[in-house]
Amino acid sequence: MGKKGILLVNLGTPDSPEVSDVRKYLDEFLMDERVIDINAVKRTLLVKGIIVPFRSPKTAKLYKEIWDENGSPLLYFSKIQAAMLQEKLGDEYQVELAMRYQNPSIDAGLDRLKAGLVESIQVIPLFPQYASASTGSVIQKVMELVGKWQTVPPINFINSFHDNELMIDTFAENAQKYQPESYDQILFSFHGLPERQLLKCDHTAGHCLKKDDCCSTLTDVNKFCYSAQCYDTARLIAKKLNIPKEKYSVCFQSRLGKEPWVQPYTSDVLKELADKGKKRLLVFCPAFVADCLETLYEVSVEYHEEFRALGGEEVQLVASLNDDPKFIDALVEMVKPL
Repeated sequence: MGKKGILLVNLGTPDSPEVSDVRKYLDEFLMDERVIDINAVKRTLLVKGIIVPFRSPKTAKLYKEIWDENGSPLLYFSKIQAAMLQEKLGDEYQVELAMRYQNPSIDAGLDRLKAGLVESIQVIPLFPQYASASTGSVIQKVMELVGKWQTVPPINFINSFHDNELMIDTFAENAQKYQPESYDQILFSFHGLPERQLLKCDHTAGHCLKKDDCCSTLTDVNKFCYSAQCYDTARLIAKKLNIPKEKYSVCFQSRLGKEPWVQPYTSDVLKELADKGKKRLLVFCPAFVADCLETLYEVSVEYHEEFRALGGEEVQLVASLNDDPKFIDALVEMVKPL
């Protein structure tokens, strides 16, 4: 029997922090029809005519702030995760790493599995909470590529793992070193999405955004809703750490453009907490399994500075899952469920 193929897929990163590479990355990322889900002509004009030309130099400066001797932190930790998973699974498996945008590409990862004559492929998009713009995009891309093969092996996709117990444990244990009880408030800051993308996933057309707490509890109606899965992840981590409901807040960062995105926005929550006299905040980013621009710069630098300007003292990031062996055990559990 052949080996079983595993394809780990994260979002992506520029090949370097130079403007030209950042431009290529942003162009591929933002031209994805699931990321900016508007008319193709409008998307092209918006992305190629406005966003990429103006945003690339600014984003390149930010990447230079987090780039180190290992290169991109996201790619560095993703490579370690793939290597650790391969070691855990052993010779019966072939583990490949891919990025949805730029390198190493999904196409190349699938080709390596194909060349390895694997008997099956399991795709694990490294996004704990399902969103059309992340997990959905990975699934679509894999299906497009494999659909051109003459022989298609059995393929399985991990839809989400927002409530994976080992993942929850890892985030909770990472937080212990910061003594979470010593902070005034705990924030769970997730990557944001346009509200329209949540509405598109509401197949009942009668639940999403109809009331303020529609995402607070995970049910059969909203079980595939990104926001509802985010709230569930936050609840489970808080429960593991015995954090009372009034001591933590769920919010969403990285808004792009002026249209409504999932709320509350992290910036607004920072202001509200500063106005209440809160001084020290501990921030989880459980939408990411590896530290990246959004955690290392947006939270650790921008939100820290923003909060201090509002009268606060500290915004402390809880490290992501990165190379934690317990997270690798979580991936093993997804590959080989009990």
